[in-house]
Amino acid sequence: MTIRVLGCSGSIAAGCRTTAFLLDDDILIDAGTGVGDLQLDELTRVDHVLLSHSHLDHVLGVPLLADSVMRRRGSERPPIMVHGLPATLDALRKHIFNGTIWPDFTRLPSAEQPIVQLRPFQVGDVLHFGARRIEVLPALHTVPAVGFAVLADQGSWIYTGDTAPNPALWQRLASLKVASLVIETAFRNDEARLAGVSRHLHPAALGRELQQLQQAATVYITHIKPGELDAVMAEIAALDARHPVHALAAGQVIPLA
Repeated sequence: MTIRVLGCSGSIAAGCRTTAFLLDDDILIDAGTGVGDLQLDELTRVDHVLLSHSHLDHVLGVPLLADSVMRRRGSERPPIMVHGLPATLDALRKHIFNGTIWPDFTRLPSAEQPIVQLRPFQVGDVLHFGARRIEVLPALHTVPAVGFAVLADQGSWIYTGDTAPNPALWQRLASLKVASLVIETAFRNDEARLAGVSRHLHPAALGRELQQLQQAATVYITHIKPGELDAVMAEIAALDARHPVHALAAGQVIPLA
């Protein structure tokens, strides 16, 4: 298994793509603007999309993906399964696939054979994709949200999603073998109030969160705003971190057993 980073920015600018990860060649974990860097043949191979929450920077690729591959997948391929919390899927139905913002691809090209199907999950569920297992982790955000663990015997890949400080996450990770942790840090320390209101992390809060990670794992920082990378990473470097910490980069490939 491999995780390919398609996008890891908190917003868009030249060279910046919002959050999307590709597990092997058929599972998207979040579907931000980074999905648009895939070739058409690569887009056609995507069978599943796992959404952490309903915010646009994480779901924008879903409706565009459906439109791009509908003709190429045809009736011989199953629908693209979009997995999310019930509230996330309800937001897609009401605000994206509503015929006003975008056509309803849950009923196109026909209600009997749509290109997209929506499938709900709950926190704590373990989703099975052949031999691959992905656990739905708790997150704390301004809308219902989750993170994900791609489970592997030699060490799992953890993605927190967009989240405020989250004790439930660390309680769960204490019983998992963690190889790598992708965790957001959306704001600088001088924006701590804004981070709190929007339920994101800033470097000082990140430091407190990482104190709860008892395992020797590699930490990757995601969701930094364009133009803020150097400032945020400098503040993170000043922490007394017990783990190697790196800025996540689009195009990076993280191998999993």
